[in-house]
Amino acid sequence: MKEELESIDYTLEEPDETLSMNPKKFIMWLFIVSSVMFFAAFTSAYLVRRAEGNWLEYTIPAVFSYSTAVLLFSSLTIHLAYLAAKKDRFGLMRTAISITFVAGVIFLYMQFQGWVQLVDQKVFFVGNPAGSFMYIFTLFHGLHLIVGLIILLFALKAAFQLSIHAKSLNQLEIAATYWHFLDVLWLYLFAFLIYFH
Repeated sequence: MKEELESIDYTLEEPDETLSMNPKKFIMWLFIVSSVMFFAAFTSAYLVRRAEGNWLEYTIPAVFSYSTAVLLFSSLTIHLAYLAAKKDRFGLMRTAISITFVAGVIFLYMQFQGWVQLVDQKVFFVGNPAGSFMYIFTLFHGLHLIVGLIILLFALKAAFQLSIHAKSLNQLEIAATYWHFLDVLWLYLFAFLIYFH
C-alpha cells in the first residue's frame, strides 16, 4: 500500500488553456454569418430568375454610386475612432463615431433617393422581378444598416461615459467590425447588381 501511494504522481497538471470569445462578439459573428448566407441565397435566386428571361432592363441610378462612396468614407471614420480609442484620444473618438453615424444616415437617405429615381423609371417593387430584386437587396441592406446605427449610438453613449478606452475596446470593436461588414456587403451587392444587371 505504501509503495502504491509513493508511485502516485501528485503534481498538479496545468489545465489546457481554453479559447474563449466575448459573448457579444460571438453573437455578432453569428449574425454576420447568417446575413452572408441570407444574401448569398438571394443573389443565387436572382441569377436563377434572370436566366428564365422576361427581365426588365433599366438604368441603376447614379445616386447608388455616390452612396457607396459615403459608406466607404464611413468605414474610414469608424476605423479612425478605433485607433483614437486605443490611444485614449476621447475627443477624436467621439467625433469619429458621430461622423460615422451621420454618414450612415446620409447613406440611407441616398438609398431612398435611389428608390425615387427607380420609380421615375417606372421600376416598381411589384411587377418585373428585376426591379423587385433591386428593392429587396437595398431594403434588407438598409435594415442591417439601421441595426448598425443603433450599435453606433450605444458605442457613442459609452464613449461619452468614458467606458471605451485603451483597456476596454470590446464595444467599439463590435461596432467597427459590424460597420465594416456592412460596407463589404454593400460593395458586394452593388458590384453584383452592376455586373449581372
